[in-house]
Amino acid sequence: MTKVVKIKTGSKFEDHGSYSRIVAVDNWIFVSNTAGRNPVTKEIPEDITEQTLQVFANIEAALAAVDSGLADVVASRVFIQDPGDTMAVMTVVGEKFRGINPASTVTCPPLGSTVYKVEIEVTAYRGAGKAETEERVISL
Repeated sequence: MTKVVKIKTGSKFEDHGSYSRIVAVDNWIFVSNTAGRNPVTKEIPEDITEQTLQVFANIEAALAAVDSGLADVVASRVFIQDPGDTMAVMTVVGEKFRGINPASTVTCPPLGSTVYKVEIEVTAYRGAGKAETEERVISL
């Protein structure tokens, strides 16, 4: 039988928008668009690199709550408020996903507030990080 686990962090935004940080359906794990707000201090770093690192810390904590981690990520969607921050954000993304290489979308739309410089959403499959992987290079 299918099991669905919904994880909330206590964020007022989750309550207001009626959503979960994570919804895990069997081994599929869907992580909502995640900002760089420190869950303890409630502050958002001004520096784009620090904010991106906090986004990843929040995602990693959420994945850990369902016995998963970054190695299981199969797709990411990166939302960057200012196109000028793309290189800094993608440097962190590249470091975090080096060797994992999920499918990825990167876009620069307006976000819910100007304090959010970057938000990231991921889809993971529990166990993907330990699965046999074949990488191919094609010419487009």
